[in-house]
Amino acid sequence: MNRIIKHIKGHHQGGTIVFFGGIHGNETAGVFALETVLKTLDRDIIHGSIYGVSGNLQALKSNQRYLDKDLNRLWTKEQLRALQKKTSFNSEEHEQLELFQLLEEIIASNSGPFYFIDFHTTSSKTLPFITINDALINRKFSKLFPVPIVLGIEEYLNGPLLSYINELGYVSLGFESGQHDEKEAIDNCISFIYLTLVYAEIIDRIHIDTFENYYQQLQSNAQQVSDIFEVVYLHQIQKDEVFKMKEGFKSFQNITKETVLATSNQKTIKSSYNARLFMPLYQSKGSEGFFVIKTIKPFFLKLSAILRRLKFDGLLVVLPGISWENNKKEALKVNLKVAKFFAKSIFHLLGYRNKKLNANHVLLYNRERASKSKDYKNEIWY
Repeated sequence: MNRIIKHIKGHHQGGTIVFFGGIHGNETAGVFALETVLKTLDRDIIHGSIYGVSGNLQALKSNQRYLDKDLNRLWTKEQLRALQKKTSFNSEEHEQLELFQLLEEIIASNSGPFYFIDFHTTSSKTLPFITINDALINRKFSKLFPVPIVLGIEEYLNGPLLSYINELGYVSLGFESGQHDEKEAIDNCISFIYLTLVYAEIIDRIHIDTFENYYQQLQSNAQQVSDIFEVVYLHQIQKDEVFKMKEGFKSFQNITKETVLATSNQKTIKSSYNARLFMPLYQSKGSEGFFVIKTIKPFFLKLSAILRRLKFDGLLVVLPGISWENNKKEALKVNLKVAKFFAKSIFHLLGYRNKKLNANHVLLYNRERASKSKDYKNEIWY
């Protein structure tokens, strides 16, 4: 198995799209879909470059989520700095180093705009859906697809690959295509690949005869759900915790308060929300037991877009206990003594979801200020 499934350099100028499959070794749908689609594409119709990349090669060979560490939880600045200094590596660190070097090479040797798509599947039954870091360029591009979109997962997970790519400022989407090992998951990935190639203007729509079929397949498998949701809760499995999800739940299933969801050390876990269940865990490896999501009302999506374009967050630093972390204005530093007086929803409106704690402050990171929006301003969808 090769790291690069296929690289196609088109005969025409254009952007660069990078598809990842198998970042988790038991999630093979993306790899199979990329192998199926990329071998059929003719360079004559391609504008720019297409890369299909295999993620965790050793875990893919073993059909395991990971061997030593979760490769999709390692992409922090601290981990990457430490990686450069190491001389010996565990299995996932070796994979990460190769992927990191490949990413740098792709970005240095190709022209933008850049698009990054990471394919995953889930252990439970699910609608196909998109996960994004909450930047406006990600929202705009994601809305082209007829599937639900989930924001804010970066607030609960540390070190996903796409969070690192978002820090670089590029459009990047995660696509969860279905349940592990189901043929429908592969078919959904295939449809998503074709739609992405058209929407990113890598291939003209006229060259994909069955474009409407691919669109309708995703729309049908998503059961006509195309709302935007946000994560409001995660049950994080602790070390030595014995967690067991109650059988039969599906992603996006409606739940009510007091619904019995799981057991933790043989104690019942009940829902505290009238909402939807998201990604219940039905596999042995993984530390996220389940998420809870709620629909975001369109009014608040529009309001947040307006406030971000106005860079309204610049006014927050006049308030007591809030300042910029540095001159680059990459993060807000909020004193923990005053943080409790500020509603989380205000920061969410302005694009602040990712956070880091130290002894006295919480650092809130904004994907909006990092976004390379100018690179996409001439794209049809922008």
